[in-house]
Amino acid sequence: MKNLKMYEPGDRMITLIKDNCSILQALGAFGISLGFGDKTVNETCQMNGVDTYTFLAVVNFTINGYDDFANDEQISVPTLLHYLKASHAYYLDFQLPFIRRELQESITPGDALGMLIMKLYEEYAQEIRRHMKYEEKTLFPYVESLIDGHPMNDYNVDTFSRHHEQTDKKLRELKLMIIKYLPTDAHHNNQLTATLYDIYNNEEWLRQHAQVEDHIFAPAIKRLERITRQDDVSKNITAMVFKGGQDNSEALSDRERDVVIGVVQGLQNKEIADRLCLSVNTVITHRRNIARKLQIHSPAGLTIYAIVNNLVDISSVKL
Repeated sequence: MKNLKMYEPGDRMITLIKDNCSILQALGAFGISLGFGDKTVNETCQMNGVDTYTFLAVVNFTINGYDDFANDEQISVPTLLHYLKASHAYYLDFQLPFIRRELQESITPGDALGMLIMKLYEEYAQEIRRHMKYEEKTLFPYVESLIDGHPMNDYNVDTFSRHHEQTDKKLRELKLMIIKYLPTDAHHNNQLTATLYDIYNNEEWLRQHAQVEDHIFAPAIKRLERITRQDDVSKNITAMVFKGGQDNSEALSDRERDVVIGVVQGLQNKEIADRLCLSVNTVITHRRNIARKLQIHSPAGLTIYAIVNNLVDISSVKL
């Protein structure tokens, strides 16, 4: 049953943990150390250099299922990225080896079924590791490039391929095999029961991790992508106005500017050629060079360029 209380910056951190001990694992991922006394959530976050709003967004989502982040501009992407990176490190470097040791100690030496169970666990661990390493190799560097304002080419968050469902199936199979088919003596049974309890908790942690990625992280990245695209448009317009539209490319020649004027006035290639005493092929070549230099391919775009750069008067343009 979910705790329906929505936690706020002024709540004491110790109260939040007493109500929901499951968030203890999240503290380390955010970089929040224990020993915060009676400080509030906001004071504790500030003391550890963590964005309070983003911390509470994750907490209220995982505890209460609060999910309204599609247009939430207050979410801190760097804080989320740090949280996910640290979560990966916790799971790969601590949790997976810890459960493996527990499982080994729970199996009666020489038990053939037990060895098969261990093999199944290794397959599950390999699948989890492959998925998380994929994110670290592709998704996380892409997000860092967005934060820096120089997004990597040929990638966006929609191409992020998730494998949560596949790894979930392997974990469910592992649990069923242990419960149904692994006989033990009394001592090993107690160890195995404790291991199963940790595996179930581990499954819940992974579920929450995947949901934070899907419901908070992915929307935040899509929003950052939109902002970056808007910034790129603004930069292009600025380049057109203040750099004569060149954007670090070579300037238009006098003849190319004449061709632009002809296009803006609505003349066809043949008419421009006749006016400038050129061949049609030469006009076509000029237009290709103009498009390459300005990265403008439409008559409307050339009209804007011509007006901004005083090649034509706006009053003479048929809008």
